[in-house]
Amino acid sequence: MKDYHISKQNSFYTIGVSYKKADAGVRGKFSLDGNAMDELLMRAKTQGIDGLLVTSTCNRTELHGFAQHPFQLIKLLCDLSQGSLEEFQEVAYIYKNKEAIEHVFRVGTGLDSQILGDFEIVGQLKQSFNRSKKLDLANPFIERLCNSVIQASKRIKNETGISSGATSVAFASVQYILANVPDIQNKNILLFGTGKIGRNTCENLIKHTKNPRITLINRTKNKAEKIAGKFDLLVKDYGDLQTEIRNTDVLVVATGGQSPTISKDLIHTKKPLLILDLSIPKNVAEDVLGMEKVSVIHLDHLSQMTDKTLEKRKRSIPQAEAIIDEIMAEFIKWLESRKFAPVIKALKKRLKTMKEEELDFQRKKLVDFNPHQAEIISDRIIQKITTHFANHLKGNETDSDTSLELIQRVFQLEVDHK
Repeated sequence: MKDYHISKQNSFYTIGVSYKKADAGVRGKFSLDGNAMDELLMRAKTQGIDGLLVTSTCNRTELHGFAQHPFQLIKLLCDLSQGSLEEFQEVAYIYKNKEAIEHVFRVGTGLDSQILGDFEIVGQLKQSFNRSKKLDLANPFIERLCNSVIQASKRIKNETGISSGATSVAFASVQYILANVPDIQNKNILLFGTGKIGRNTCENLIKHTKNPRITLINRTKNKAEKIAGKFDLLVKDYGDLQTEIRNTDVLVVATGGQSPTISKDLIHTKKPLLILDLSIPKNVAEDVLGMEKVSVIHLDHLSQMTDKTLEKRKRSIPQAEAIIDEIMAEFIKWLESRKFAPVIKALKKRLKTMKEEELDFQRKKLVDFNPHQAEIISDRIIQKITTHFANHLKGNETDSDTSLELIQRVFQLEVDHK
């Protein structure tokens, strides 16, 4: 991809860390909460960056945006997170221009998800766009890219089998419980944290375990009560957490805190306790791992589970990739038109100036000069000329950069790329 004049900066980058090379501990260091993402965007704005998306999920933290050099984005991430530049360099990836665009498509359509076909990411992408738009950092490129990825995601979900069956972190956690906890319908289950992953896990627990003894705890109690009301579940105060852990058989931690919310001090159980940590960074402290009768499973382990559903989804990858290729080609074509637009606009302006000069000359020279007819004819000629130039520039065999330079030089155009 070449210079499309879509920003004050000319290169579009994706920089980030993901589950592919970074374990949960490292991903946790680079994770960003809402306040950190807002601060990052505001700092980017002061640096002249006019288009940027920030996504931070349990699987990845990524920045997608324009910069003179990717280090601008890397420094923003390291400054606003707990991760260091050295740690970033060990596990990170950097994509530029067309590769970056393709990466956003694959992420947003679930092809790059830790569990193939997990479409929760597209909702997170929408949230990222809304955050950028609120801070005036969603330029036309960012907006069009997000809309194109959302369109691809919808088509893949509707036209392929890549989302067939129920496979997500929430579903995988419940499947693990079913496989490893005997007589689960009669066990006590405690869900700590009722954010999006917590809500999804709660629904899966109810659906698949047939267990009525599920208790919810959240720091903000009314959020837990809203979910409990839908399913007639028990809600306890945050202050009751230690007591409830003592009585439970399965503890699901979906708190999403920036530091551990479950430590050894909270656990005083005399019976086997299974803890599922669905948070990034990890919300179960390291000192819990060696406790007697306590088993801790993190979402990275859950995501490695494969079953028939995932095998079936893999067969849909070529069809999904074909849809991505189609919509991405439309996006690239739009980018090309953005690239040509300033020159075509300047050309049209120059031709209109030449027209006015010639009409003034003919008006003085010809006695029976008809200005109305001359205006109509000359405008049609200008439109045909600019259309021919535009079609030439869009041709697959055209060296558009050379052609643009020639047009600007021949017609002495002053091009405004804003």
